Formats: sequence, structure tokens, C-alpha cells
Amino acid sequence: MSSVAMWRGCRRLWWAHSPPARLPRPPPADAEGGPVGSCGRRAYAPPAERKRFYQNVSISQGEGGFEINLDHRKLKTPQAKLFTVPSEALAIAVATEWDSQKDTIKFYTMHLTTLCNTALDNPTQRNKTQLIRAAVKFLETDTVCYRVEEPPALAELQKNEWDPVVAWAEKRYNVTIGSSTSILGPNIPASTKETFVNHLASYNMWALQGIEFVITQLKSLILSMSLIDRHITVEKAVLLSRLEEEYQIRRWGNVEWAHDYDLCELRARTAAGTLFVHLCSESSTVKHKLLQD
Repeated sequence: MSSVAMWRGCRRLWWAHSPPARLPRPPPADAEGGPVGSCGRRAYAPPAERKRFYQNVSISQGEGGFEINLDHRKLKTPQAKLFTVPSEALAIAVATEWDSQKDTIKFYTMHLTTLCNTALDNPTQRNKTQLIRAAVKFLETDTVCYRVEEPPALAELQKNEWDPVVAWAEKRYNVTIGSSTSILGPNIPASTKETFVNHLASYNMWALQGIEFVITQLKSLILSMSLIDRHITVEKAVLLSRLEEEYQIRRWGNVEWAHDYDLCELRARTAAGTLFVHLCSESSTVKHKLLQD
């Protein structure tokens, strides 16, 4: 799959599964209104809503990269830094987020903008090594490595759905991962962790912010890397991350709109994070004829 096709596919999925405005937003994750990230650090939480104050959205190239213009105003980060992104493709995607807002700006739907703000301001003050270590630490509690013994139907479902992904990751990265039914989880070899550390080191800081965001959504480094490496789709990654919940839904039924909302929100966040990683890993400019398709 080409990078352009990946971008368009993620973009369509990201918009298609954005939670509808009529549904209530989920409550904030802590008392200060911000989601709690890995290692207990709080990442940026977008403000709730505000009235749209601009008519036109455009991008321009400055000394530090590509900027977003709301009418004649330059977009700024929460720390009042100039909002500058490293690639034209990412700038177009962020500008599209702002342009798609109606009378009210719903910041909680603007995942790419929030990710850019986090990358620019780095509110948790972590360096590249710390980001990588935090991502690899998810291996110790990876969703697809924890298995149940009862009920047998769920155990069989986990084996059939998760084993192929684990096997792919072991072959792709030449590592040993395995799984366990113990509450302590699998014993991940140090060599496996080091391999993932070296692989993640090939990404830049912006892409690593996106990777950690996707991992946090899926609760799985293995599913996240399978998705980012284009082995599975966003829909498949989300389904596999919610396997036990989907099993319980099929057994006991759906809870009105709640489960559908959670599914849409998770797909939107995961698609946006994946798109962010790929747009941060692409070259800085886009052939303009592609934008006309």
C-alpha cells in the first residue's frame, strides 16, 4: 500500500468514525481535565468547545516548517509557541481539522492538532530515549500477551485471533514474545525489548509521540506496530484490542449507545494517531497534484 493511499484511507476512517456531536463526550480522565499518559504523566487535554472565530484556514511555509493560518492569525500552541509542523502533508491534515469545524470548535475531535501541540510543547519534558522506553514498557502488559483459561470459548477466540499477530511480530522483528495465562504476564526476554528499542529509535521525536498515542489507545505495542507497519488495518487493530469486550457483547448484548460510542472514539483516535505517525515520517512536501484528487 502506498503512503498516499495509507494517508487517504486513515483520513477517511478518522472522519467516518469520529463520534457524532449528539453523543455526550466522555468525562475527563482526571480532576484537572487531562488524560493520564503512561508513567503517570499528564498529556495535553484539548479544551471543551468554543465558538468558531475564523472564516478561512490556510497553510504557509516558514523558517521552521509549515504553519497554520486562521484568517490572518498564526495558530499557536497552549504554551504560546508558533504552531509549526515538519511536513506539508501534516499541515494540510491539521488545517483540514480546523476547516471542518462548524459554528462551534470541538477541540476534543481534533486529535492531530492535540498531537502536534504535545510534540511542540513537550509538556512531560521527555527526551527520545524516555519516549522509547515508555513505549517498550507496554510489552510487559501487552493486551495480546495476556490470555485466559476460562471460559474455553474466549480462550479459543484469543488463540485464534491473537496468535497470528504475535507470530507475525516475532517473525518481522526476529524476536521471542509468547503469551501467558499467569497474572504476572509473559516473561519478555531482554533481547526482545532491546530489539524494539532499536527499531523505535529509527523514528523521529514527532513520530514517537504518535506511536505512544496509538499504543495507549490499543494497550498493545504489538498491535500498534502491526498497524503502523501496515500488517493490519485500524478496524482490525481496534477489534483485536477489544476482543474480550466484544466477546461479552456478543454473549450479553450491547448497552444502548455506550459501546458504539466507545468503538467510534477508539477508531477515530487510533486512525488519527496512525496517520500522524506516517505524516511525520514522510518527506516535508507534497506534490500538489495529489491534493487535487
